[in-house]
Amino acid sequence: MLWKNTPDRFGHISVLIHWLVALTVYGMFALGLWMVTLGYYDVWYHQAPEIHKSIGVLLFIVMVVRVIWRFVSPPPKPLASYGRFTRVSAILAHLALYVVLFSILISGYLISTADGQPIGVFGWFDIPATVTGMAEQADTAGAIHLYLAWAVVVLSVLHGLAALKHHFVDRDVTLKRMLGSSAD
Repeated sequence: MLWKNTPDRFGHISVLIHWLVALTVYGMFALGLWMVTLGYYDVWYHQAPEIHKSIGVLLFIVMVVRVIWRFVSPPPKPLASYGRFTRVSAILAHLALYVVLFSILISGYLISTADGQPIGVFGWFDIPATVTGMAEQADTAGAIHLYLAWAVVVLSVLHGLAALKHHFVDRDVTLKRMLGSSAD
């Protein structure tokens, strides 16, 4: 089993983290859209946000591990067939995804702790409220959180479409490498 990345392919840890983050982001997006439709007397009105916050904290931890892992096990080198536009686009797209994801997580933290209360993570541990009392903190962070959530969905769809373009149009091994297969 190939745990670390090689110059030609992604290792299983990178692949696992990639897909875990992708599925979690889409799940959180759906949960967030559903949460805002709940009425005060709905059974899930208080439970859904607690689940959303807990998963958000765990996602933040996974994202930090993901960034560290990129230094421990650098991603494969770009294919020789990639032109300058493709190489630069890939770098910018990945950077945008990381920045937007971390910004969503930070804005979620600012929403959740605006009242000075910690975030309980499934009853396992608490994340203290360290930034509170800013004018309209929850509302401002909430608007940012919503727009960034849509942005990460759009960016990730474009990311997926680019991978499919590489696979079906360019007929290169980009998608296979992203799935942990060899570049052969």
